[in-house]
This record gives sequence, structure tokens and C-alpha cells, in this order.
Amino acid sequence: MTAFAMAHLRTTSTHDEVFEYIETIQSTMDPYGGRFVAHGPQVEVLEGSWPGTLVILEFPDLESARSWYDSPAYQAILPLRTRHIEGDTLIFPGVGPNYDARATAAVLRSAAAA
Repeated sequence: MTAFAMAHLRTTSTHDEVFEYIETIQSTMDPYGGRFVAHGPQVEVLEGSWPGTLVILEFPDLESARSWYDSPAYQAILPLRTRHIEGDTLIFPGVGPNYDARATAAVLRSAAAA
């Protein structure tokens, strides 16, 4: 099942190390089948607030996403970003093609009633 890595970057930086990170990250993702889904788009905030920017990466599965993040190649460039940009990074599984939110609601209702 497809997996995603998401970063909510609360600060931005025009530091040369950040440029190097951006120039290099794709080559660290390629061996794991990773691709960008979103990279710093203008977001339309419908509820709450959203300081910063958003990055979403897609991988074939959770193991590929974890292996990419833990890889020596990515770990070598990670400080180029983290020294200059504050943010949070997550890895999570997607849902399958037959996912139905109504089934999830039924499970949640059942658990709440127990």
C-alpha cells in the first residue's frame, strides 16, 4: 500500500545549504521509488492556521519510506535542512483503493459504545 512522508516546515531559509538539500533530495529518493506529490505549494487555509509550507512525498510502501528516511544518503543531507528550517516530519500509510470512511465510522462507533 502506498505510503507518504510529509513535512510541515514552519520556517523558511534561503541558505546555500538548503539549496544543496533541495538539489540533492531526489537522488536519495530514487532508489526507494519516492516522488514529490507537493513541494511548497501555496495552501488555501480553510480552517485554523497554517504557518510555513508543506512537502509531501509518495513511496510504494511504508518500508520504502522508512528505508529512504533512514538511508545513509538521506541522513547525510538531512542536517542541511534541519540546521536552517524548523518543522515536523511524518511517515504514514495511505488508504487502499476500496477505502470507505463509512466503515471506519462504524468501527469507531462500535468501539465508543463498548
